[in-house]
Amino acid sequence: MSYPITTAIRFLREKNISFEPMLYAYEEHGGTKRSSEELNVPEKQIIKTIVMKTDEGEPFIILMHGDREVSMKQLARTMGVKQITMCSEAEVTKFTGYVVGGTSPFGTKRRLDVYVESSIFALPYICINGGKRGFLVKMHPMDLKRAFEVVEVEVGID
Repeated sequence: MSYPITTAIRFLREKNISFEPMLYAYEEHGGTKRSSEELNVPEKQIIKTIVMKTDEGEPFIILMHGDREVSMKQLARTMGVKQITMCSEAEVTKFTGYVVGGTSPFGTKRRLDVYVESSIFALPYICINGGKRGFLVKMHPMDLKRAFEVVEVEVGID
């Protein structure tokens, strides 16, 4: 299967992290529901890469199950900051080098802290963005810990 060689793919190869490329027809605002249906993967195992920032403007990444939302209040409390907000599309690209819908936590332009919903590590596998719209990589969730330092959190809401 031919797949894009993105910065994320180069990063995974450098770290010797095995993955399986998964391509699907990207749909604007289709979200994880769209990729879940097309790839026949439970939405819980499609992991969203969300770029946020603290009230001091410090960007970071939170990885969350596709079928859950992030409690921003709980995450702010966990991080010990007053509040957190979503980054704009321009900020996402500025901090990561990726476009919204194709944002991968791997190989970001700037090194960002990565927070991970702890229940993700209990999954048999995850599918996470490979650095391009319509392109996910299937991998073992524990490999996230091999890729970079992570902070496990419990901030998911149904």
